[in-house]
Amino acid sequence: MGKTLFDKVWDAHVVDTVDGGREVLYIDKHLIHEVTSPQAFQGLRDRGIKVARPERTVATADHNVPTENQHLPIREELSRIQVQKLVDNCEEFGVTLYGLGHPYQGIVHVIGPELGITQPGMTMVCGDSHTSTHGAFGTIAFGIGTSQVEQVLATQCLLLTRPKRMRIRVEGELSKGVLAKDVILYIISQLTAAGGTGYFIEYAGSVIRSLSMEGRMTVCNMSIEMGARGGMIAPDETTFEYVKGREFAPQGEDYDKAVAYWKTLYTDEDAVFDKEYVYHAEDIEPMLTYGTNPGMGIPVSGEIPQTGGQQGDASFRKALSYMGLDAGSKLEGHPVNHVFIGSCTNSRIEDLRLVAKFVNGKKVASNVSAMVVPGSQQVRKQAVQEGLDKVLRDAGFDFREAGCSACLGMNEDKVPAGQYCVSTSNRNFEGRQGPGARTILASPLMAAATAIEGKIVDVREYI
Repeated sequence: MGKTLFDKVWDAHVVDTVDGGREVLYIDKHLIHEVTSPQAFQGLRDRGIKVARPERTVATADHNVPTENQHLPIREELSRIQVQKLVDNCEEFGVTLYGLGHPYQGIVHVIGPELGITQPGMTMVCGDSHTSTHGAFGTIAFGIGTSQVEQVLATQCLLLTRPKRMRIRVEGELSKGVLAKDVILYIISQLTAAGGTGYFIEYAGSVIRSLSMEGRMTVCNMSIEMGARGGMIAPDETTFEYVKGREFAPQGEDYDKAVAYWKTLYTDEDAVFDKEYVYHAEDIEPMLTYGTNPGMGIPVSGEIPQTGGQQGDASFRKALSYMGLDAGSKLEGHPVNHVFIGSCTNSRIEDLRLVAKFVNGKKVASNVSAMVVPGSQQVRKQAVQEGLDKVLRDAGFDFREAGCSACLGMNEDKVPAGQYCVSTSNRNFEGRQGPGARTILASPLMAAATAIEGKIVDVREYI
């Protein structure tokens, strides 16, 4: 029997098998940031041990950093302490850090790919649930808890149970105005926020193959939002061309050798998955979420359901109460107060180009506060070189410095209680963007159109 892409990569990294069927998996790259690493480093300190392979760990500051005046001391005390602790720990344990002020600083899942740190066939982990982003390159990448962060720092390995395998194929050709973000929001709305629990997902089909690497990263990024351990896409020429020439990618003959191996990373025709789904591009419209998990999604032309379905009516009603929305109503035409374009889901240069092109010559509505936050210093630099920052500012957007920003309420960029934010981020949990904030997830195009009109609109009418 043939092997899946997942099993090929997993099997190549198994160090040992222990009682109960669990396996010791070698980790090629370990990404860390300021939120989930302090306790792990303290654990090493308490045990009197060093980082096993510091050259395989890369750190950056992203969650707690301000996105204005990054050259000044951080105002929020907890954020300032956490960022400084990361600096101290990396210096003490010999770990490479791209901190505030470094040209490579940015969201951990943005800088890994853009620097060529992320490569096909790797195993990658980070104390962050959206590590699945890197699976777009044909890597096994997943989030881990703080105790596991310590385990990887100490041993460069993890003790794991192999997850089940799922394949999701998306076939056809996407309509105008429908982006990778809409594809993954549609899939999650069909499978629910728990539909991938226990599985590692491979995304396949003509729609997935047609996506750029940045689009593929958006899809894999939100795998965790349906409960999956991670998501991955088989590498192809699009992948190889993206990696080629990047700072830490193989060069010259080493690149050619790497590509020869990467070309073996695909699912064999006779491989068997534990579960498979097929979706069709013509069924996918621009998507929006209406509730408090990413599975509560509807097309822009649709209505909020009357019942909770698999979610259950009690949690469904609680979510609508929190969001201040009614069953059976439409989101189209709903006024909003804030628009956030950023996060590890949609803050790359393609996203910024798309938004700038749409808003060029237009103005943000007077009732909307809109910000664009690049995912890294390199993205920001490129946006400035291309003049995107001027287009965005002229349209009325606040163009910020790199960081996680308003994706989550861990820094200064919070949405006020009771106010609506159309966001290109990945989570719409209660209080995710700040206490009482109401989050509606959408694609960069939908967010841009909302900012201009001051209410939710169908972006297809403007293209």
